Amino acid sequence: MKTYDVVVVGAGAAGMMCAFVAAQRGRRVLLLEKSKQVGRKILMSGGGRCNFTNMYTEPDNFLSQNPHFCKSALSQYTQWDFIALVDKHKIPYHEKTLGQLFCDNKSRDIVQLLLTECERGGVTIETKTRITRIKQQGAGFKVETDDKVITCESLVVATGGLSIPSMGATGFGYHVAQQFGLKNLETRAALVPFVMDKAWLKQYIELAGVSQDVVASTDSRSFREAMLFTHKGVSGPSILQISSYWQPGESVKIDLLPDMDLAQWLIEQKEAQPNSQLKTVIAKLLSKRFATIILQQVDAGRKLADFTNKQLNEIAQTLHQWTIKPTTTEGYKTAEVTLGGVDTDALSSKTMMSKDIPGLFFIGEVVDVTGHLGGFNFQWAWSSGYVAGMNA
Repeated sequence: MKTYDVVVVGAGAAGMMCAFVAAQRGRRVLLLEKSKQVGRKILMSGGGRCNFTNMYTEPDNFLSQNPHFCKSALSQYTQWDFIALVDKHKIPYHEKTLGQLFCDNKSRDIVQLLLTECERGGVTIETKTRITRIKQQGAGFKVETDDKVITCESLVVATGGLSIPSMGATGFGYHVAQQFGLKNLETRAALVPFVMDKAWLKQYIELAGVSQDVVASTDSRSFREAMLFTHKGVSGPSILQISSYWQPGESVKIDLLPDMDLAQWLIEQKEAQPNSQLKTVIAKLLSKRFATIILQQVDAGRKLADFTNKQLNEIAQTLHQWTIKPTTTEGYKTAEVTLGGVDTDALSSKTMMSKDIPGLFFIGEVVDVTGHLGGFNFQWAWSSGYVAGMNA
């Protein structure tokens, strides 16, 4: 039997952060990972360059049944704190768009940063370790694996959500919460592409690969970024963002030309070049292929002079309020994160510890806090991991 002050379960972003913060406080820390490699999701993130935080991180960038819960952790360890750590390790990075910070080189730079800090604190890391049983023992916990028994004062669950099962995602953290009487809120895939029905695909399938800057909206939220047509439906940053707010059965409105008053522009084009075809004029704004397909309900081959101003206004409204009704999403297989999880009502926002079970912590994606696309989920991992590491 081995004894530690802190056992952290899950060597992803939140778990590694927590482990080194606790260890550098002088705690004896064991970090357990069931895979053979630590930080697997970090390595594949951001196209292999890891969008490690966002300069504009605020509580409004997160979804939770308790929208105030994330405020404490985000204020205790901010994006600027993590950026300072990246600078300390001399990792080159750049802003891509909208405050999103990416490594210039590879995601491995961030994993190495975390490993170096863990080594500095003396963290013991064990991979390929399967936990078979966890139970309370005295004022702490007993953790049983396939080949050993470990006791600890503090147990930190950082096992992630259900997204991308091919990377090893399971519901282990939710089972631990349930075992100790903590409530789990319903989970579902988030930051995920939409799947459209066969009739829609028949109409739009040839646009697969076409991208357009749009504003995608539900009744509660709007996002402006690129939309991408796929062989299954639609994806791209704007769609991934709005998927976190979409409910099954809802429609999504998409403004295909958010920068302009299309009706006024079409009327001006009609006056300037009345003999031009509608699809030719629209193709200046969208691709020709896109213009032809999106306007197939209208005789887009007609001259602008053949349309009344009222008709042009109606066409403009169609493109400003193009509506799709997804059948479903691609699910956890391609979802970047998981919505829902361990109910924040059961946790202290200041420490991430269970209110009822001293020494039991939940951090990162396993908790009901989900960030927008763009580095916010990594920042939640750093912030929640730091807070737990300072208190475990």
